[in-house]
Amino acid sequence: MRRVSVRHSPVHGRGVFALCALRAGERIFEYRGKVTTWREAARHWQSRADCAHTFLFGLSNGRVIDGGRGGNGARWLNHACAANCETIEIGDRVFIDAICDIDAGEELFIDYALELESDASDETRLMYACRCGALRRFLVHTHRSSLFV
Repeated sequence: MRRVSVRHSPVHGRGVFALCALRAGERIFEYRGKVTTWREAARHWQSRADCAHTFLFGLSNGRVIDGGRGGNGARWLNHACAANCETIEIGDRVFIDAICDIDAGEELFIDYALELESDASDETRLMYACRCGALRRFLVHTHRSSLFV
């Protein structure tokens, strides 16, 4: 039985939605895609017209999962500062787990926890503006200071 579906999101573009109630701690699915190096992933996405919209998930070992190549619906998870899901990394795999009870019909969110250098341009900061309407102005944390409002 399918537990999630991808459809239009009121937050941004497409999103992932629960088809049934999900319990806190429940493993929902895996973030899938091609496991590769950052250099190769960047080369691939820079060759595309819309390189600002990627499906790259950085791993702690320095590699990356490219959800745009061989990925699944998890690539459509949107960001929320107060996310209802978390990511669990095991080796070269990433799983999405519910961190609270989620009702059928609710959108699933993770905190992207992206990082920008503190001297990033205003244009770059606007490209990564937070759309969830919760806590931060941006999807990112800087290396030197947090961007909380």
